[in-house]
Amino acid sequence: MLLHLFRLKIMQIRKFLFPRWIFVAVCLLSIFSKEVSAQTISLKGEWRFKIDASDEGIKAKWYSSTLTEKITLPGSMAENFKGDDITLKTKWTGSIYDSSYFFHPRLEKYRKPGNIKIPFWLTPARHYTGAAWYQKDVEIPVNWKDKRVVLSLEYPHSETRVWIDDVEIGTQYTFVVAQNFELPANLKPGKHTITLLIDNRIKAINVGQDSHSLTDHTQGNWNGVVGKMFLQAGSLVYFEDVQVYPDLKKKSVKVKIELRGMNKLGSNGKITLSAKSFNTKDILMVKSVTVPYQLINGTGMLEIDLPMGNKIATWDEFDPALYHLTATLLADDGKKDEKQIQFGMREFKAVGRSFEINGRPVFLRGTVNNCEFPLTGYPSMDVAAWERIFKISKAHGLNHMRFHSWCPPEAAFIAADLTGFYLQPEGPSWANHGTSIGEGKPIDQFIYDETNRMSKSYGNYASFCMMAYGNEPRGRQVEYLTKFNNYWKAKDSRRLYTGASVGGSWPIIPNNEFMVRAGARGLDWGNKPESISNYAKQIEQFTVPFVAHEMGQYCVFPNFEEIKKYTGVYKAKNFEMFQEDLADHDMASQAKDFLMASGKLQALCYKNEIEKALRTPNYNGFQLLSLNDYPGQGTALVGVLDAFWDEKGYIKAKEFKRFSNSTVPLLKVPKFVYTNNEILNASIEVAHFGHAPLVNAKISWRIKDASGVILEKGTFNQKSLSIGNCIQIGDIRFALNLIQKATQLNLEVSINGTEFANDWNFWVYPSTLPNLKTSFYYTNQLDEQAKKILDDGGNVFLNAAEKVVKGKEVVQTFLPVFWNTSWFKMRPPHTLGILCDSKNPALENFPTENHSDMQWWEIVNKAQVMNLEDFPSGFRPIIQPIDTWFLNRRLALVMEVKVGKGKLMVSSANLSPNLKDEPAAQQLYFSLQQYMMSDKFNPKYEVAFETVKDIFQSPSKIQFNTFTKDSPDELKPKSKNN
Repeated sequence: MLLHLFRLKIMQIRKFLFPRWIFVAVCLLSIFSKEVSAQTISLKGEWRFKIDASDEGIKAKWYSSTLTEKITLPGSMAENFKGDDITLKTKWTGSIYDSSYFFHPRLEKYRKPGNIKIPFWLTPARHYTGAAWYQKDVEIPVNWKDKRVVLSLEYPHSETRVWIDDVEIGTQYTFVVAQNFELPANLKPGKHTITLLIDNRIKAINVGQDSHSLTDHTQGNWNGVVGKMFLQAGSLVYFEDVQVYPDLKKKSVKVKIELRGMNKLGSNGKITLSAKSFNTKDILMVKSVTVPYQLINGTGMLEIDLPMGNKIATWDEFDPALYHLTATLLADDGKKDEKQIQFGMREFKAVGRSFEINGRPVFLRGTVNNCEFPLTGYPSMDVAAWERIFKISKAHGLNHMRFHSWCPPEAAFIAADLTGFYLQPEGPSWANHGTSIGEGKPIDQFIYDETNRMSKSYGNYASFCMMAYGNEPRGRQVEYLTKFNNYWKAKDSRRLYTGASVGGSWPIIPNNEFMVRAGARGLDWGNKPESISNYAKQIEQFTVPFVAHEMGQYCVFPNFEEIKKYTGVYKAKNFEMFQEDLADHDMASQAKDFLMASGKLQALCYKNEIEKALRTPNYNGFQLLSLNDYPGQGTALVGVLDAFWDEKGYIKAKEFKRFSNSTVPLLKVPKFVYTNNEILNASIEVAHFGHAPLVNAKISWRIKDASGVILEKGTFNQKSLSIGNCIQIGDIRFALNLIQKATQLNLEVSINGTEFANDWNFWVYPSTLPNLKTSFYYTNQLDEQAKKILDDGGNVFLNAAEKVVKGKEVVQTFLPVFWNTSWFKMRPPHTLGILCDSKNPALENFPTENHSDMQWWEIVNKAQVMNLEDFPSGFRPIIQPIDTWFLNRRLALVMEVKVGKGKLMVSSANLSPNLKDEPAAQQLYFSLQQYMMSDKFNPKYEVAFETVKDIFQSPSKIQFNTFTKDSPDELKPKSKNN
């Protein structure tokens, strides 16, 4: 209303001369700004503070005294260096699954005071769980008389009690919305003291200590207030709630309004609704509607239909058009209130087994957000920070984000609306470790309370498309979540509901509107890699849309250059520990190479899993866990981006987007390794979930070698691509007989005139290799004959497959570590792919880069590795498996050494003259033979015969031991380590 009066004044002065108009306008703008700001008092800045570790403050009436310490809000205690130092006694919030850190002698130095470095999660500057008091003096203006005054605190963590002077005005406990406290109506103008008691302990309401709303695994269990903080004066008659329900078919919205009057005030008057579009090319104005209202005993409910006009702008990932709805209340006695709502004209529905946005099929290409904010330890509260996250995600081809057991602040919804991103916030609970649902505990009602708060505060945002109770519960979950779904389906149709996001072993909730579960994810690379299989069998039981739960989880080696980024409240002590341990194992110089090589394998895995999902009929989406790294649960380096959402260097957003875009060409082949007496037969499909069908699309392909020479190319018949997947394009047939030597080829498919393209490497080897008259001794055991030949200066090839003892405990597959070996107590696999010396002349006849790719599958998968713990400092094998960073063992798959007067080549992969149907392994063995018979065969390091032989006799000196068997450990450190 003030803005309306200001506009009237501006219109009145337009009759004056231009210079005078500018002067008066500036003066009025200044007056108007002061009038508006006078309604709000910011509470940011310095507060008085005191820790209440013994819970004595209430009894001692600290709210009536003057606290003596200082703290700056918004902010957390840790940011202000308040709380306890980190020790082995720190009472963390979160399960510890691997207690070996506390007991293993190898890690003793990281348990000493002054050098505490924990591997489970990032380390905050300070840590505190308990009660803390915050206090600030405020001046209540005279003109706030007869106003409703509200104290608003955005994102306190988590239970807040409030006093004004010595009068307690309320307690609130929520993880999902701002906490608003109504001040007493008879509050006199002048100085007053606001006192907050904030408690971040888990009490009667236990959402689960691993819930991302409070766990140290992610944001941390901080204490403080981190969002907007203010006092606001407003009308005694006011909008309690305004919810907007779009109806695209009718081109209108239904606006449901709840009105309140303080002290059960009665009131009559009018409400006017108006709207206009924004975030659009053209501004659409909506004709206003005015209706009468009546409050009886301080409450009133209205439903108003607002026609949006003949032309409406709809919201989706491609065109995120939005509207501002302005609701204005004018009471007959002159009381005024105004509320502005952001919303979008969209309908997100489940139609059979498909999602639809505004009547068009949509495929959710998502990532899980686990609340990783390493600079602050709590979520970003500004829109710009969230816009960055969503824009980076979109640059990688994604359109969706799930929030694992937490709900982001309002800034995230605003940013997602602006960028066009579909969100699945969740109730703040992982009701599993230490709690459960459906068993009469306080959490049962709390979940309803929290999700109702989420719907009330964020329900109008177009991006709020889906909701779940939270993550993987235990208890009487089917009964509880079935009722939860029924409650929400009846209450609010603006989004879809699934009881919980779960793994494949959780029970199915029968009335889910969509499924978020595991079971239809992963790569079957225990068998030869191909690109024909899909997940259809695993999802055939479901009649609603299916979204893969926490897809991927492929690990990469730590990026130690990231350590310097931790300039805020958290330090990457876990990374420091892993880096030092790597140096202790004589591999410090290889850290960057390990990162890049393991990253290439990680990217290859993500590419193949996403493509498998895209070629599955009735598959409707995936949620990666996650696009960026997860710093907790033992340190889960599963992202192609780091915890700061920055690239790590081994794959760019543009490359990732090729296989995760709204439109993706797909290849169907039975294998990626061929011999030159075969024919490459490939089928091409397209998954197209774009803004509209592609009419008369021209799709072309080309095959080129590693030097870029095009060997063959072609174009398919023009075809219009409807929205959906499994769109058959055509076949490619390429005879390989002209390729005479081992060659890496690349097949690329492009939709001409668009950004949509995808490519795949494959390998061609000679079907028949020359029979070489070898000059070395081939053996599968390091016997006396081998020793004699080496002593006499001869050359030996040792095929040590299945003979390794020192390193036998290390399980290698072609797939890398899943999530991390600490969280799963060294569950295999244990390696992160290979690093090979691709420039070594030993690999001259085996085309390869320095990392794993499909041709390595038959060589590496399930092959033993050798632990070189007793080898000379600086020794590097030709082919080196990359160990889990928790143990950093120096491993080898193929190595060369000088032994006595002779030279020895050792392979723990099965390489021999008698290989059949393994062309890559045959070619590698051929390349090693050629090398060993050349003058280039000259190993750099000399190793004693007994040292090599010990690999096949003695176990590794350091073995992994969890020390406890529980899952989680719920660790109680032994007294000697306290």
